[in-house]
Amino acid sequence: MKRILIIGGGFSGLAAAMGAARKLDELGVTNREVAVTLVNRNAWHSIRVRNYERDLSEIRVPLDDVLKPIAVERVEAQVTAIDLARRRVTIKTLNGPTQLEYDRIVLAAGSQVNQPDTPGLAECAFNVDTFDAAARLSDHIAKPAKKPPGAGRYTALVIGAGLTGIEVACELPERLRIAGAGDASPAPPRVILADHAPQIGSVMGNDARSVIGEALAALGIETRTGIVVSAIDQEGATLADGKRIEADTVVWTAGMRANPLTALFPVERDPWGRIAVDEFLKVKGVADVFAAGDVARMIIDGRHPTVMSCQHARPMGRFAGNNVVCDLLGVKPLALQINWYVTCLDLGPWGAVYTHGWEPKVVAWGMAAKRTKRTINCVRIYPPRSGSRREILEAGAPTVPSPPESYR
Repeated sequence: MKRILIIGGGFSGLAAAMGAARKLDELGVTNREVAVTLVNRNAWHSIRVRNYERDLSEIRVPLDDVLKPIAVERVEAQVTAIDLARRRVTIKTLNGPTQLEYDRIVLAAGSQVNQPDTPGLAECAFNVDTFDAAARLSDHIAKPAKKPPGAGRYTALVIGAGLTGIEVACELPERLRIAGAGDASPAPPRVILADHAPQIGSVMGNDARSVIGEALAALGIETRTGIVVSAIDQEGATLADGKRIEADTVVWTAGMRANPLTALFPVERDPWGRIAVDEFLKVKGVADVFAAGDVARMIIDGRHPTVMSCQHARPMGRFAGNNVVCDLLGVKPLALQINWYVTCLDLGPWGAVYTHGWEPKVVAWGMAAKRTKRTINCVRIYPPRSGSRREILEAGAPTVPSPPESYR
């Protein structure tokens, strides 16, 4: 029996599992001939892009609900080493370390929030990188009345004004207001969005930044640009110029990096730690290895590299799953090309902003764009939850969907 090993159960990893199972089914190959095994650190597929939301109850899907109907084995473990010469992966389980052999591998281990050695960052700041981290933040926000009064009691400082930081900040005024409802004398909620860059949402283009600015102002969110945080503690943050921002809640959203497993491969990595793949999702310079999602960098339209987004991770995963089977069985693979790019940014109760193109053009904003965002977050990016084998296999088809609908 041959084995395809998929590392990671996020957007690209789960899509790769569905894609591989679909291709094997299409070719009439059983799991007794080729087994597909997915290794993930826990039992969940997390809709990670929703971690900024207040209600976390619907953002995890049991992996077995998707994998069992298509006969994909799940192993709950952390990958610690990859032996490319012997085609063997070392994993750490609850019962200790063990090894898995493979014939082909798909690295889909995702990314993690970039955390520099800023004093106090690891101990005192929150993030929304994982479900557990988001739950920890929610628990912290929900209990302000149990803390002693202080200058920053109902103040939240979000450090990093990229897309995630903006989405987190736009949710916080209402979350702090709800948290303060049980306090006899709550202070008005205060949210500060800060970044070292000279602009908020610098990747979004002038038109979108104007919409973002309008939303932030309407929500009462303060902005600080061109600042550097030198230390974080339980009462706030100290800036490089010695000034203080008092805040009981500090949320770190300053950038992402590919999973450190990419360092195990003897190839160059880009500034975000990603490894290069070709149009078939095969890692350049390494035999028998494919990669997809946030660990991989691919030129998708002849000019632009993929971004760390489920928008690219999901089709990358589907094509990687299809092509790893093709590579193993000597079948012609399919090249991935994506000729469109969009961004839909949640702006909390104000709405959202939806842009088309690499040079972003605003096509919708306010509550119309919010409707698109909710369709993306709550429907479009979820795997099938019906338990239907046929539906799950079809969701793994190596296709690129059309851009999300724009509402007016």
